[in-house]
Amino acid sequence: MSGTRPRARLAIRGSGTVRAVVGVLWAFLVLVLWLWGGGAPGGAAGRSALTTGDMAAVGRPPGVPMPPAHAPFDAAEPRRVEMPALGLSAPVVVRGLDERGGVAPPPFDTPDTVGWYGGGARPGERGAALLVGHVDTETRPAVFYDLSTARPGERIRVTGADGRIAEFTVDDVRVFGSERFDARAVYGPREEGRAELRLITCGGAFDRATGSYTANVVVSAYLTGTR
Repeated sequence: MSGTRPRARLAIRGSGTVRAVVGVLWAFLVLVLWLWGGGAPGGAAGRSALTTGDMAAVGRPPGVPMPPAHAPFDAAEPRRVEMPALGLSAPVVVRGLDERGGVAPPPFDTPDTVGWYGGGARPGERGAALLVGHVDTETRPAVFYDLSTARPGERIRVTGADGRIAEFTVDDVRVFGSERFDARAVYGPREEGRAELRLITCGGAFDRATGSYTANVVVSAYLTGTR
């Protein structure tokens, strides 16, 4: 592609339902990701990216065996996330809120780093832990470039500061249009009492007029083991 895109703004939209589903720590949280523009998310060979409104075979395709959930544990802060099916292995850094009240993603000069919202659950604890990352930069793919090609049944490993590894299994992959963002589905647990994980980046088309992507890719997973 010739030329460059301006810095993209991607809003993860919510409403009062956010406060109902993620508890006191998220009581006033309005999640906003500031992501670089540079190219529509691409898929790995043999895999097709989802488009806005798609859900991977309604979340859980028939015939995909799903392991039982593992009990939550007292997890340390995350330090690395891996997703072998996507060839993803990236450091994780803690992020807080920016001046607008949104989650501050990793700095633009570290696009291969994943941000964990430190005000929420740690991966492995009860509730939904949130990991955010860039999809691309002005010049190249970023850490979550292939996230939209994830499929139910695939594994995610999160290594904590104490060296313990939490193993998650993907059970849902969705693309939410900016006007149909479902805060309850994204931030709230799918099943009460489970330790869950959300990986979020931008998706859909890049709107040059607004400098934003038109959707969010949300990969949901639940804890199925530790080591």
